[in-house]
Parts: sequence; structure tokens; C-alpha cells
Amino acid sequence: MAFIQITKTSLAFGDRDILKDINIHLAAGSKAALTGANGSGKSTLMKVIAGNIPADSGERALQKSGRVSYLPQSGIVHRGRTLREEAETAYAPALSMLAEMENLGRALETAVRDDGKTAALLEEHQRLQEEVENSGYYRRDQHISMVLTGLGFSPAGLDRPVEEFSGGWQMRIALAKALLENPDILLLDEPTNYLDIEARSWLEGWLRDFSGGYLMVSHDRYFLDVTVKEVYELFQGTLTRYTGNYTAYEEIRRMELESLMARYKAQQEEIVKTEGLIRRFRYKASKAAFAQELIKRLEKMERIEIPESFKKISITFPPPPHAGRIALTAAGLGKRYGDLRVFSGLDFTLESGEKLVVVGPNGAGKTTLLRILAGADGEFEGRIHYGAGIAAGYFSQDAAEAMTGDRKVLEFMEAEAPTALIPKARDMLGSFLFRGDDVYKPISVLSGGEKSRLALLKMLLTPMNLLILDEPTNHLDLYSKDILLDTLKKFPGTIVFVSHDRAFMEALSTKTLEISPGGSGLPRLFYGNYGYYLDRRAPEGGFLPLEGSPPKGPAPAPPAAGKAPTAAEQREAAKQRQARLRRLEREEAELLRRVAELEAEKAGLEASLARPEIYANGEKVREVRARLRDAAAGIEAKTREWEELLGRG
Repeated sequence: MAFIQITKTSLAFGDRDILKDINIHLAAGSKAALTGANGSGKSTLMKVIAGNIPADSGERALQKSGRVSYLPQSGIVHRGRTLREEAETAYAPALSMLAEMENLGRALETAVRDDGKTAALLEEHQRLQEEVENSGYYRRDQHISMVLTGLGFSPAGLDRPVEEFSGGWQMRIALAKALLENPDILLLDEPTNYLDIEARSWLEGWLRDFSGGYLMVSHDRYFLDVTVKEVYELFQGTLTRYTGNYTAYEEIRRMELESLMARYKAQQEEIVKTEGLIRRFRYKASKAAFAQELIKRLEKMERIEIPESFKKISITFPPPPHAGRIALTAAGLGKRYGDLRVFSGLDFTLESGEKLVVVGPNGAGKTTLLRILAGADGEFEGRIHYGAGIAAGYFSQDAAEAMTGDRKVLEFMEAEAPTALIPKARDMLGSFLFRGDDVYKPISVLSGGEKSRLALLKMLLTPMNLLILDEPTNHLDLYSKDILLDTLKKFPGTIVFVSHDRAFMEALSTKTLEISPGGSGLPRLFYGNYGYYLDRRAPEGGFLPLEGSPPKGPAPAPPAAGKAPTAAEQREAAKQRQARLRRLEREEAELLRRVAELEAEKAGLEASLARPEIYANGEKVREVRARLRDAAAGIEAKTREWEELLGRG
């Protein structure tokens, strides 16, 4: 079984110890995550394991013929080939083995029969043949098509030059190649950064079926929970292993933190007390020696540090201005680019305080819809009406990229923040990963991810009651996502957002709008969060036509053959659909309420049987048991009604 092992490995940059006596063993079946605060050295450790950079000390052992594939966070650009040709480079080792087999074949032709070398040549030829077979080389066309399609590439794009793909798609190509290499050990540094929800779901399935071992860094909590069985935490240069998925790791770590926080608090009190004594006595001749002793004690003290991800930072943003009950109404919205229809027939109303997540496959027009709602795109069909007092804010990656100037990050934030929040500017920047000297960087030198975080923070500091957010969690780590999520959940205004982070989508949304690619189906509004939407859509297995049971009464007359429905007909159909959905939601809520009441009644009756005044009286026991049977029958009947209702929906 192939493995890679790192033993007692240390690495320092200047006077800072990045890795200290690190030990890690990865083999077939290893399904591990690497976590730690931003800047803790996770990417550095991945590069050491991959063999890309040497450590200062320690050992790296890779089993002979073991194969390791490594995907960095960013920075990969492909040139000079088509997408298909670039994907085929993943099989370069197989081509080398085939060439070696050719050489062995020629050597066998000239070898003397029964010569001792002949057996060795045949054995090596057989070994190479098996390795080529195991690499998937002879099935590469099917594998390439499967992986590229799973990661979101269209079959029509296989012959496109790779130069035509943007930065995010370049990293998808790199990820595809890493998977196609079929290594023994796979090292993935932020593989989900550039993937939409469909590609992430496909990658989850691929990793579950992968027979080798992997170690990965990701800021997607749901993705980690369904793909890993152990977590390695890198903290202050040391590595600690925890069994279980990411949520299990967090629970264990929180329990450990209680003890750590108690010791941290006691140490901080001791430090404050000691520093007070030093200030009091250091300039008194009779106490100078005592003060120096205290100073030495402080210098020798091993300071307890709290992991950044477990510090509870809460940010309060300006309250939004007052608005009316209706925040936004969209009627008959549609969008096309020339002959390309993006979506059509979109009708919905958002009440103040609702949080709508827009979902759909890649290319369905989610970002286009947000641009229309924000007023950044004025060329569309239908109309949008904002409610009374609505002040909207729009966040997008494009807007972030446009930020420039020579002002330092901290100066910029202090200038943008309301007066009451200026003293908290450093804390707010820290929660969005601007720590230490990062706050003194000029905006002009910030990376795309840094500009994105700064633009998002700037927008949140402006009093608004409607937030339109396109991928707000991109470039944030789990700690920062939690702070953002907590802030947005407390936000009393209305939010429309697109995200590829499932945990974030489920926790924030209260409504879900599904749009289909190319206008292939009418948009659908689900009166529940993203988790509810997935449950309702699960039986369909894809993006299918309208939700809801047929309306009672005679069906509306179909449009004349060859005649497309008018915008008015589309709006009427959408209204009927929404009315059906609201009726189904009310019926479902009532059934679930009644089931809950019956469950509570059943639990009360069961508890009453344990009371002496009941179990000592045979008549009362019989009465309670009869009522229990009635309650159980009622639960079963209402549950069947609820299941039938779901089948109708």
C-alpha cells in the first residue's frame, strides 16, 4: 500500500517557526483535512509534503513508485494546447512507461534465451504494463470526458484553446489534471475556491469513491463534513490530529478551549498584576532588584495563545433605514443576449426581512439576475419595483476589482466607517483577514481576494436595507464566514444572494429561487431555505418543470399550436403557480403542527402511566392506554396525509 510520511519536520522563515516537529502519515484510505488560522502555514506544509520545497530538518518518505499529485491554491495558467490536449498531459507518466516498454522490447529481441537477464527484462516489462493499465491510460478518453464534465466544462469546449479560459476555469483545468493523474496520494489546497455548487457536489462524490488517500484545505464546512474522516490542525507550528469530520473536530476543540480559556484568563490577570508591580517599583532603589526579577519572570513566561478561529468577535454594523412591508417586486423578468435566452417569466415578491438565495446550474443566469435587481444591467424584459424607503447595496467581484488608490487599508476603512465604528476598524479588518501589517497596505497593491474582502466590508458599513450579494463568501476562511453569517443573520433588512457554500446557503436563506439554464424552464420559488429546497427537489433529480399540484377545476386552454405564450400569460401562470405553492405550504404547516401536538399528547400520556395514582388504578390505566392508541393512530394518519401532500408537490 502506497504511503507518504513526514517525520519530525521543521521549517522556519527568518525568526518565525512555521513548522515544528511535524509528523503526518498519509496512505490509501486517508481522508483528511488540514485546518488552521489564516497564515498559520497550511500551504507551506502542503508544499513540504508534496516535495515542492525542502524542510530545514526532518524526513520525507514516499514509498517506491508511489505517486503524489498536488493542487496549489492559485497561480496556474495553461497555454499552447486545447482543453482535451491539456487534460491528456495527466497521462504523461504512462507515455514514459510505454516508451520504456518499447526499449525493453528491443532489448528482449536481442537477449540470449535462458540468459539470466531475460527473466529480469520480462518481469520489468510486466510491471510497467500493469502500471500503465492501472493509470487508466487505455480508458483516458472516457475519464477525461467524465472529469471535465463533472467540473462544469461543456463537451463543446473540449477543443477550445486553454488560453480562452479565465483564471477560475484555469484552476478547474488544474484540478481536473490532478484527478486524472489517479495518484496514490492527492494534496488539494482549496479545491472548491472556483467551483459552483454542482461541481462541488460532483467532486464530493469523486472523493468518496477515490481509492487513494488525500489531504486537503477547504473553507467549505459542508464539503469537509461529507468528505473527511480526520482533521489535522496546524497551530503555532505544531500539528494535532483529530478523528471524525470537521464538525466533530470543532466540538472537541471547543471543549478543549474551555480549559485553555480558563488558563488564558488566569495568565492575563497575572500579567496585568505583574506589570503593575513593575511600574510601581522599578524606579525605587530599594525595590529595583525585585522589579528586575518580575521583568525576567514575564520574559520567561510561556504565553498562552487562543486560536484565531475560536476568538468570539462580534461586529455590529449600522442599523438599516426604515422601509415598508414590501422590499421588492419583480414581474415578468427576462433576459436575452441576442438569440441566447438566459431566463424568462420570473415573478416574485420579497417582504422586508426575507433572505432569498438564487440557485441554478452554472450558466443559468444567477449573476445576471443580481445585476438586474441591483440596477447594474438596465437591458431586460419585465419590470422591477422597489418598496418604499428601500436603499440597496450591491456586492460583486467586478466591483471589488475596480477598487484602487494609494490610501492604506486602515485609512480607507476609517474614512468609510461611521464615526461610532471608527474605534473598531482594526477589529473589523481583522475579522475579514486583514491582520498585522496588512492594514498598512495601499489598496492599489491588494490582490483580487483582498480587494473583494475590503469591498464587502465597506458595503456592510453603509446603512442599507436591501443587500444584493454575489458570492460574498469567496476568499473568506471559515472563521470569517462565521462572522459574516452571524452578521447577516442578525441583519433586519432584506437580502438577495448567490453562493456556492452550502452550509452558508442553508443557514442564511429563508426563501429559494431556482432558475434554469437557457430559459429551459420557468423559474420556481420555494418558500423555505436551501435545505428545504433540496428536500423538495430530491425526487426530481434535476432542474425540472413547475412545482405544485394541478389547480382544481378545468384546466386553462393551451396556447394555439406554434404560438408561444405571451408575457401576460406567463405572469398569470406564475401567479397560479405561486398560489398553489402558498396553499401547499399552508396545508403542510397545519399538518406538521397537528403531528407535533399529537406527539406531545402521546408523550404526556406515556409519562402519566408512570405516576402512582395512574398505574395503581386499573380503570385509569385502561383509559390512558386507549387514549394512547388514539394518539398513535392520529399521528400515523396525519403523517400519511403529509407524505401524500409531498407527493402532490
